[in-house]
Amino acid sequence: MPGVLIRDVPEELHDKLKERAEAHRRSLGREALVLLEQALSTPAGPPTLQQIDALRVEGAKLLTQDLIDRARTSGRP
Repeated sequence: MPGVLIRDVPEELHDKLKERAEAHRRSLGREALVLLEQALSTPAGPPTLQQIDALRVEGAKLLTQDLIDRARTSGRP
């Protein structure tokens, strides 16, 4: 299995990783691997409209280009 070596990890970040590893009863390497797997399991890039819509507060309007255009021109002669 390939390995990865990360150099010059800031002390504060190392401490946080160490705390998380202890809390989850994992080694530092295993905790780092779990975090990488979680980060890379979701698609990169902006969220889709469906993802945004799922997070919408009830009664809130979905931001559309038409709504933006109307807001830009409202109240202008």
